[in-house]
Amino acid sequence: MDGTLIDSEPYWIAAEMELATRFGARWTHADGLTLVGRPLPDSAAILQSRGIDMEVGEIVDYLVGRVTLQVRARAPWQRDAEDLLRAVLEAGIPCALVTQSYRPLVDALLARVPDAFAVVVTGEDVKRGKPDPEAYQLAATRLGVDVTHCVAIEDSPAGIASARAAGAATIGVRRLVAVAPQPGLSRVRSLASVTISTLQAIASGSVLDELGAEV
Repeated sequence: MDGTLIDSEPYWIAAEMELATRFGARWTHADGLTLVGRPLPDSAAILQSRGIDMEVGEIVDYLVGRVTLQVRARAPWQRDAEDLLRAVLEAGIPCALVTQSYRPLVDALLARVPDAFAVVVTGEDVKRGKPDPEAYQLAATRLGVDVTHCVAIEDSPAGIASARAAGAATIGVRRLVAVAPQPGLSRVRSLASVTISTLQAIASGSVLDELGAEV
């Protein structure tokens, strides 16, 4: 969700920097990028280690609360992802939303697209967050399909690792952080070039790499 579907990563980084300022801790935009795609408790523990004098659960609640307020006010869709999602839904392909974010934030997005996802898996639904494959395995189970017949779209290293470990054909889209080349991983600069035919080909084993030597 964050980064792939909506441009909410700046909201997370801003909330982290607010906390750092409150406690006189040093936290930069570059630091925020290192947390992209991580499970929230892991991110909170890192912030705690940097001087945020709050319990991990309190940090998570603060971050989720701040970002949820901003998404409710304005959910900044990634236009290429929104267009692809609409095309997939029109084609009758069931979709699952697999995110590390928690339900209050997810609900803020779903209120805008209530019928988009047949299945939703949030950070609260799993014991082991990304890069563990549990979230994608659970999503496929709830969809009633073999995960190896699914195509996952991710923008973070942790998300890509999770989807691939689960066995899904995976597309890494270049957003805020680099998408390193890996055997069998499709990589795109934008989802604007991805069509239903592209998804079918990738699901069948084809690999699309628009980035080449880029990371």
